[in-house]
Amino acid sequence: MSNDTDQQLVNRVLAGNNSAFNLLVLRYQSRVAGLVSRFIFDKSEIEDVCQESFIKAFRAIKTFRGDSSFYTWLHRIAVNTAKNHLISRSRRPPQTDIELDVAETSSILVNNEGPEETFSTAELKLVIESAIDGLPEELRTTYTLREFHGMAYDDITKVMGCPVGTVRSRIFRARDLIDNKIKDFLS
Repeated sequence: MSNDTDQQLVNRVLAGNNSAFNLLVLRYQSRVAGLVSRFIFDKSEIEDVCQESFIKAFRAIKTFRGDSSFYTWLHRIAVNTAKNHLISRSRRPPQTDIELDVAETSSILVNNEGPEETFSTAELKLVIESAIDGLPEELRTTYTLREFHGMAYDDITKVMGCPVGTVRSRIFRARDLIDNKIKDFLS
């Protein structure tokens, strides 16, 4: 491993020496993997998000000014990449047989009603999805991390980069906005 400082390696990358970035990857890959694993639990997804984080860092290295440590800068990129991965994953169809079985079982359990109730339930689901999609980005992301991914408030603060009070407030506001949309639908 190189004895160069992070800033020296960044300077070498900026001068066109791409192999210097490989040294940064080697230096920080286990720390980034540990960070990403706080948000994502599937090993292959962790590897994908880590790789994507380093690719984004490489592409954006010109923006690194050295105001903070390289790892602090890389940390923010990795957290944002993990956050975006969680959000995009919540919009994807089931990827595994287990996820498909859970989705089918859920629909079977919910779908034990007559045609009128089934139609109302489907409409209500659309209203809820529309209400969530209509939330401002910060509220939607915070709400999704809490309600769909079951993340603790402290973990959400790390992903969102804001205090726990802000997380609580965003979740409260998101729930309130969604509740108002549902009330409008039910009245």
